[in-house]
Amino acid sequence: MLRMRVGVVGASGYTGAELLRLCAGHPELDVVVATAASRAGERVADHTPSLAADYGSLAYSNLDAQVLRGLDLVFLCLPHGESQRLVPDLVDAVGAVVDLAADFRLKDPALYPQWYGAAHEAPDLLARFVYGLPELCREELRGARLVAVPGCYPTAAALALAPLVQAGAIAASGIVVDAASGVSGAGRSPGDRVHFGAVASDFSAYGVLTHRHTPEIEQAVGAQVLFTPHLAPMVRGILATCYARPGPGAGSLATADVLGILADRYAGEAFVVVDERLPSTKAAAGSNCAHLSARVDRRTGWVLAMAAIDNLVKGASGQAVQCANLVLGLPEETGLPRSGLYP
Repeated sequence: MLRMRVGVVGASGYTGAELLRLCAGHPELDVVVATAASRAGERVADHTPSLAADYGSLAYSNLDAQVLRGLDLVFLCLPHGESQRLVPDLVDAVGAVVDLAADFRLKDPALYPQWYGAAHEAPDLLARFVYGLPELCREELRGARLVAVPGCYPTAAALALAPLVQAGAIAASGIVVDAASGVSGAGRSPGDRVHFGAVASDFSAYGVLTHRHTPEIEQAVGAQVLFTPHLAPMVRGILATCYARPGPGAGSLATADVLGILADRYAGEAFVVVDERLPSTKAAAGSNCAHLSARVDRRTGWVLAMAAIDNLVKGASGQAVQCANLVLGLPEETGLPRSGLYP
């Protein structure tokens, strides 16, 4: 069987580098094009030495839709707004597109001016994209040609909350999502907020009431949420702690009930661990697994659902490969790590 010819657009960023790493260990994906406009002509190995053993001779190229034409699969790792300009030229030119940006995640085009500050440039394509959260949208992903990979925060929140909303265990309004991410979530480009001197020994909230992932979380969960992200002094990882009230008719819930709903929903899932043990970002580091747990506080009546993921793997590049496996008809676990790195 011939290996799939793959392009990675925006390959010099953190998600692009993580995709290159995962593709190097994938038996069916062969990266033949890696674009990075700011690094065109530079060898991948010189820019990211950790990839030198697998990409010793590959050099970044300029972004040109013609270079991508005829490829079996193209991953897009571009800043928001750039994919919607490129995708129209790729739809009929490549086998499948897996976009890691937010350009095609939201189904309602009216949400883009509100949350992203500009009208969508290809609204007619929004309905053609499948939301790439396999545990919740698997059947739609099989054989799809256009995939919008979820954001890292929405992945964590949706995996923790969606089964509880769908089961009626929690109310579909007034949910609080309180989540912290490692600094790699801000991308590879330098900035004052992500310098070591700014991040070390600090823990801060940002995007309060206005974070762009809010409508995506609501769409994926099927409920109203108040989302507050935080920047944590670590490289990788997201820990989301979600608070909700019991749903109408949920009765007297106990911790065993909500854990049972999550365990039943994700039974047999290769990349979800449900346990009474509280999740930690270290457990998920380097892995495509989400670690979930839940509690019911009888004293206050609140239901807690928690998720830990690696924001660069299950929250981005690993999930993109998981989606690509489904799109290409490959076993879903192919080329993806389940165990994390420790220490």
